[in-house]
Amino acid sequence: MSAELSAPASGGRTPTVIRVLVLATFVVILNETIMINAIPRLMEDLHITERAAQWVSTAFMLTMAAVIPTTGWFLQRVSTRRAYTVAMGVFIAGTVLSSVAPSFAVLLLGRIVQAGGTAVMMPLLMTTLMTVVHEHDRGRVMGNVTLAISVAPAMGPVISGLVLQVGSWRWLFWLVLPIAGVITWLGLRQLENVGEPQAGAIDPLSVVLAALGFGGLVFGLSRFTADELAGPALIVAVGAALIAAFVFRQLSLQRSGTPLLDLRVLLAGTYTKALVLMSVAFMAMLGSMILLPLYLQNLRGLSPLATGLLVMPGGLAMGLLGPTVGRLFDRFGGRVLVIPGSIAIAVALAGFTQISLTMPYWQLVGLHVLLMVSLAATFTPVFTLGLGALPMQLYSHGSSMLGTLQQVAAAFGTALVVTVMSARSSDLVAKGTDAITAHLDGMRLAFLVSAVLAIVVIVMAVLLPGRAADHQEVDESDAAAPELVKG
Repeated sequence: MSAELSAPASGGRTPTVIRVLVLATFVVILNETIMINAIPRLMEDLHITERAAQWVSTAFMLTMAAVIPTTGWFLQRVSTRRAYTVAMGVFIAGTVLSSVAPSFAVLLLGRIVQAGGTAVMMPLLMTTLMTVVHEHDRGRVMGNVTLAISVAPAMGPVISGLVLQVGSWRWLFWLVLPIAGVITWLGLRQLENVGEPQAGAIDPLSVVLAALGFGGLVFGLSRFTADELAGPALIVAVGAALIAAFVFRQLSLQRSGTPLLDLRVLLAGTYTKALVLMSVAFMAMLGSMILLPLYLQNLRGLSPLATGLLVMPGGLAMGLLGPTVGRLFDRFGGRVLVIPGSIAIAVALAGFTQISLTMPYWQLVGLHVLLMVSLAATFTPVFTLGLGALPMQLYSHGSSMLGTLQQVAAAFGTALVVTVMSARSSDLVAKGTDAITAHLDGMRLAFLVSAVLAIVVIVMAVLLPGRAADHQEVDESDAAAPELVKG
């Protein structure tokens, strides 16, 4: 999907193409977290262990990490309608397969296919938004995108909890299927192509290196526990080596103008700073999203449904505030939102280090809402600033890299807090501390690690400019050049 367009028009309502893509993205992202509460039911119905059942979520994340690096190339080679058709068609096929799965292996395959479609949707939405929406309106429209991508993961466990109260885990797919079908039909009726596809052959070696490198890295990170370090560390090292080979391959291909993932996006200082900020913030956020349910269910005795309802206000607040944050960004720029937002993220995570067995639930909800609202104030400007610092023809590659690092950051953040928590708990139990106190202390330390990570977010927030135009390091000629230039 090339960006050879005239300048997008400013003002007016959100373009129809964006509305359709936001709706579709909401539905597909919802499925990333919708199976979390179904683990016990899957263990019973399919006669599998808990570790095996966790793969319905792990496989989704692994596939996203493996496929997203290829989307920058893909979106430049097909029309908007073709990319949408492929993404939703693959997602629906995976949903059908999962809903009728006679065994766990088939269910896992269905989830992998689902994730393949989901991996295309987010870069497609971001690339199209940056192409058709004028710079002065991007904050407002990006705020609507934030609503979709933040509310969907928060609603997944709540919806699955409600469904599982009255029906089978298969209903989680049967309910999504007609909604996805209607959205696909509406999209094909209303979507118009943006730009013209470019010619260019895909490099098979790059695809293999990206899939094995990023997929292996996320897989290795997902296997870390306090008792199992050597094996996952080896997998992570192999994944990192393959990613290094992938990077060298892309640098070589940039001389011929056909990289799978164009690394010239990193020459834009604003984009790179936004990438670091977003990645570290995602680590902190995903770490807290893992720790809080563990605390509420394992130490406070809440059901999965009650846990989902307790954290739902934070997700809703983050999403509903998105459009307001976007309008403020359009008016005042990013710094007035990102700097206070990053500080508030650190404050909220520091507050979670004080959890106890008697902390009032309203305090927990308040801290979680503060965290989610602060993330909303940060993510919308950061996405807009980062991608806005790139020339139009690099939007798809910039979106692809953002999506890829989100998956890696999510896996790293989860592995980090779980390993810290488990190691601290095991150490205290070995010294004679009772299991509950040890587990609680391990969680406090893990939250402290997340709070320390948030300090990096604050530093990067201070370094970001108010608007992308204030500090753009990659211009049209740089992006079009066959060689990787130095900025």
